[in-house]
Order: sequence, then structure tokens, then C-alpha cells
Amino acid sequence: MYEQAFASPLQLLSIGIGAWGFWRVLRSFLFKDPLAVIPGPPSASWPLGDLPKFFDKRPGNYQEDLFKKYGRTFRITGLFKESLLVVSDPKALYQILIKDQDIFEESDDTVRSTTQSFGPGLLSTSGEHHRKQRKILNPVFSAAYMRDNTPVFYSVVHKLENSIEQLVGSGEKEIDLLSWMTRTALELVAQSGLGYTFDTLEPHASEHPYATSIRNWVGTVNDPVVTVIRFLLYPYVYNIGGPRFQRTVVNVLPWKKLHAIRDMVDVMHKTSIDIFENAKRGLDKGDDARERIAKGKDIMSALLKANMLASESDKLPDEELIAQVSTLTFAAMDTTSNALSRILYLLSEHPEVQERLRGDVTQAYTHHGGDMDYETLNALPYLDAVCRESLRVHPRTVCHQAGQERRCRTARNPNFTTNEGREINELFVPKDTLLFIALGNCNRDPLIWGPEATEWKPERWLSSQPESVTQARIPGVYSNLMTFLGGGRSCIGFKFSQLEMKIVLSVLLAKFKFAPSGKNIVWLSNGIVQPAVEDPKRPGSGETELQLPLKVSLVAE
Repeated sequence: MYEQAFASPLQLLSIGIGAWGFWRVLRSFLFKDPLAVIPGPPSASWPLGDLPKFFDKRPGNYQEDLFKKYGRTFRITGLFKESLLVVSDPKALYQILIKDQDIFEESDDTVRSTTQSFGPGLLSTSGEHHRKQRKILNPVFSAAYMRDNTPVFYSVVHKLENSIEQLVGSGEKEIDLLSWMTRTALELVAQSGLGYTFDTLEPHASEHPYATSIRNWVGTVNDPVVTVIRFLLYPYVYNIGGPRFQRTVVNVLPWKKLHAIRDMVDVMHKTSIDIFENAKRGLDKGDDARERIAKGKDIMSALLKANMLASESDKLPDEELIAQVSTLTFAAMDTTSNALSRILYLLSEHPEVQERLRGDVTQAYTHHGGDMDYETLNALPYLDAVCRESLRVHPRTVCHQAGQERRCRTARNPNFTTNEGREINELFVPKDTLLFIALGNCNRDPLIWGPEATEWKPERWLSSQPESVTQARIPGVYSNLMTFLGGGRSCIGFKFSQLEMKIVLSVLLAKFKFAPSGKNIVWLSNGIVQPAVEDPKRPGSGETELQLPLKVSLVAE
């Protein structure tokens, strides 16, 4: 009876999607596609195009093979023969991210999904609205903020250190370091960013539901079925009815994935409100929190301070302040925890690099007589080199999706060759064309980084960069890399992430050795690249479980 009640709407939906798809295919025959001159692979299928292979959770070398074959700018086919552009050419990236950033705003799909999940926060806004929020938040991600909060970072990381030491004991133990990096990253942004605490970081403490929700959100919303529906259906139902009506529809639809997303959003929203109300109560009471807010020492402090000082017309509504909590926590937690996991994995696979780095940080702590200050930590060249090289070879995500609002002339590499064999240096891109910025392709471009571009070699950062790097004028906000993007959409917290990575690595390497566990670790692209192993409960099934098991032991005194 329940299924019959939904048979008619589902049939109508299928007919609607089919009709829309038929029109897209028919249009491709009736009208010339201006992007057809751009080289790219033949479409793998007419309904889904190249998307399943391009965004496969286990992408392998497919994207890299396309880059090698077709160059820095190539075309792939999206849903129903729609042309999509994949770009890694520095000149084009400069125009997309800096020169014409008002044209190439975040795609509608990104804005819709982040708005529904986090609210109208920094990831969900564009144009002047985004710049206004960013202007308020910029001070708390400055070097001065990092300098003041370095002791807070150390206090959290020492809790991590003590817990791992308890687990290891006097021998060697296999530990899932992804779980520990995730818990630590959340507690770091909570204490230094939100004036809050989620986790005692004790060995057997249970994970906070907020952490679980944020950790699982990326993989769920990037599920292949969810992604297709987001692109096909969501744009047409996004503005139908109000929140109460949409909530009722979500509750009634018999779809477990959708219900899982609903539950995650509920947990994140409720926790964000608790954090916001806690900060407001501190302000009202005039206690120590008021002094902290007055100084603008954390994210919530900066937001509340801005609202106190703003004119009535410029004040941010509460829902916008609340939205920043989950927005910035997600951005700070998931990306950095997975970057740290990757570095620990690389160090376990390269013991000679691990030993050299351990020697450097141990000597620095001994010379400093304990925890290092911000300047001393950032002056360690080999630690910096390991972090930079890891972020170069293995960026946090494979591609960044950018949208476009109007027709635009886009600069290209002078050697860009069309399918017809013509060399051109500019191209008209139609309105609403989706572009994907291939972060990894730019970071590992052999024309920029040399013939060993794909190899992990921290030593490359210990000397001046070659002209091929400095003259490329890569528009990234960080170290000639696209890992943290550039322009108005660059990662606002990249200095926060760097400080977190360096403190975690330096503290752990001074105390512990890391070695491979012997298990087959795969790196899945779930919007963010994450480590996983085959699910031990279902061997041979191909199912994986997100974790990074490494053997950990104490460094000999």
C-alpha cells in the first residue's frame, strides 16, 4: 500500500526526467555546441556521460590519463551530452579565480547543497554577500590570531599524544589514525575557533554525534545516486514550498539516504545553535567570555563583535551567524584530518624521511625547552617541506567545481589545440557552463614542476623554486599551489590548517614511530580524498571502511 501511494509520483518523475534528457540529446543535434572544438574523450554513455568514470570513488589514473592525452584544458561529457570543462592551465585559472571571479562564482549545485546542509554561511554565499562575510572573518585567520592561539593548539595535541601513548604501552600497536586525526581536528577548531569542547580525546571516549555527522556528510551527499538527483531534480524543486513543506516531503519519501542526510543536518544545526547561544549567554553575563568576545579571539567572538559594532542595516541575522559554525567546522575538520592522515601514511612508507623529520623536530623542541612558539615552528624548513610537498602531490580534493553566470571570453594557453588542429589562445564559454578546476593536474604539471612532478620529494622545497614554477604565475593563495584555491574563493583557513598540521606532526613524531600495518589502504574520492580499507566484515565484497591503520610504537629514549 505504501509503495503504491508513491508509484504515480515516481512514474511522473521518471517521465519528466526522460523528457528532459530527450530534449538535451535532441538539442545537441539541432544546435552546434561551441565547446565541441575542445579535445576530450568520447562520451561513455548518453545519459551519464563521463561522470561515473571521472568522479569514481576510486579514480585511479583516469583523470591523470586525460590530462596527459588532452592537455591542460579538456572537455568531458556530463548528463545527457552536456559539455563540461576541466581546467588546470594557470592563465585560465587566473581569469576564473581572480580577474573574472564575479562571473565564475560557485555553481548553483554547490550553493544549494551547502545552504540546505549548513545554512547561509561562507560556503553558501556569493558576490557581495560572500565578501561581507569574509571581511568579518578574515581577522581570526590572521598570523596574529595563530600566534595567540598556538598554546591552545598545543594543549589539545598533547591530549592526543597522551592517549596514543596509553594505547601503545611499551610495545607496538595498530591504531586507526584517521579516527584520531578527525577527533583532534574537531577539538582544535572547537576550542580555538568556537570557545567550545566536543571531545576529551581520551582513548575510549565515544565520538560526539556532531563529529560523526560532519565526517559522514561528504560521502553521503556525493553518493552517485544522490549526485545525479541533485543535478537533475533538485534545481526544480529547491524553491517549491517553505521549509516546513520540504521537511514533510523529506520525511515521507521512502529513501534512506535522504533520511540520513536529514538526520546529519539536524544534529549539525542543533549543535550550532547550542554553540551560538552559549556564546551569547557569555556576552550577556559579562563573564570571561565577554572579554574574549571583545578581543575577537575566536570565530564566534569575531562574529558577535562584528554584530555589536555594526549599524542596524549591516547587522547579520542570527541564522547567518549560526550557519558559520558548521560551515567553518566542516571546512577545518574534514580537509585537515585527511591531509594529516595522508602525511602520516607517506611517512610510514618513507622511513628515511620520517627519521630525518623526527631528528629536526626533536632537536627544535630540545633547543626551545618545550612547546615552540608560532615563529619557531614555522621556521623549521624540513617540516614545512614535508607539509608543502604532501599538499602539492595529494591535494584535499580532486576537482573544485565552479559555475558561470554569463558568456565570457576565457584566456587559454597559446598552444591550446582544437579538435580541428587549430591553435587558439581564447575561447567563448556559454553561460551556465560547468567548469571543474583540476587541482591535482596543476599541482603535478610536468611543464611546471619538472619530469618528477608526480613524485613525493620534500627536498624540492629546500631550495629556490625553478623558473618554470615562478614564471607559471599560478593563482593559488598558498605556495604556488592550487590546493587551497585562490582569489575570493580561496580557503580562508589555510593558515589555521598549516598550524594544526605542523603541531600535530611535530608532537607525534617526537614521541612515536609509524610503520605500515600491512593492510591494503585505498584513497577514496568522496568529494574529499579519504583513506579506507576493505571492510573486514565483508571480505571480497569490495566494500570499504574509512580508516587509516598504522603500526605505532614509542621512540627509543
